[in-house]
Amino acid sequence: MQTRCQIVLPARLASSRLPEKLLRKSGGKTILHHTYEAASRSSFGTEIVVAVDDPKLAQEVDSFGGRWIMTSASCASGTDRLAEVAEALPNTDVFINVQADEPEIDPASIDLVARTLIHNLDADIATAGTPIRDRQHLDDPACVKILMSEREGQGRAVYFSRAPIPFVREGVQETHFNAEPPNFWHHIGLYAYRREFLRWFASQPPSYLEKLERLEQLRAIEAGKRILVARVSSATPGIDTLDDFQRFERKFAK
Repeated sequence: MQTRCQIVLPARLASSRLPEKLLRKSGGKTILHHTYEAASRSSFGTEIVVAVDDPKLAQEVDSFGGRWIMTSASCASGTDRLAEVAEALPNTDVFINVQADEPEIDPASIDLVARTLIHNLDADIATAGTPIRDRQHLDDPACVKILMSEREGQGRAVYFSRAPIPFVREGVQETHFNAEPPNFWHHIGLYAYRREFLRWFASQPPSYLEKLERLEQLRAIEAGKRILVARVSSATPGIDTLDDFQRFERKFAK
């Protein structure tokens, strides 16, 4: 039986660091529109829905001919927003979460994460990671790290943290950044979820470690859920700040 997949872009209007960033335009298209087009180039891109929380976003999706589902403005996370979408789409097996503020997302990474979940029936979630090759990213709390067990190009996530993990007792040396398999991993916020997992996630309160680190995936880790991590070559930058948006504008103009 074929697995039925759906790409979902959870789109939240409010943004503390860059107000209404998804509606900012570059080259005549909003960030949301750019991300939608990038996701549509995935092998699973024939089925995309935007999970909006405000009529402004719904109007924008209508303007470029996309499909949207209205979700609650009170959703605590993108995963909670996907769980609402899952209830509205009962015939879908796997939901692929693409962050709506990543206009440079690589369609091949979307395909890889989706297929990692589809082909590993014992996994609840698949996500992506890329090696950390310098000290600056390792020490940056905005760069979420994955501690995982490596196996043939993908690994099982053991923990996620904003802190540098794993801890190197003798001190981090330059050689640690060149190791294969890599010692340090940067988490990429791209996910594929099974329907049953989303139903479970929405029924659970935020967990102890999730609240400490402000990382929703720790709710799954604490409950013993199995998260597989597919290796991608690099992280594609999202739009979080005005500097990020201006960098994208310059790159798009070229």
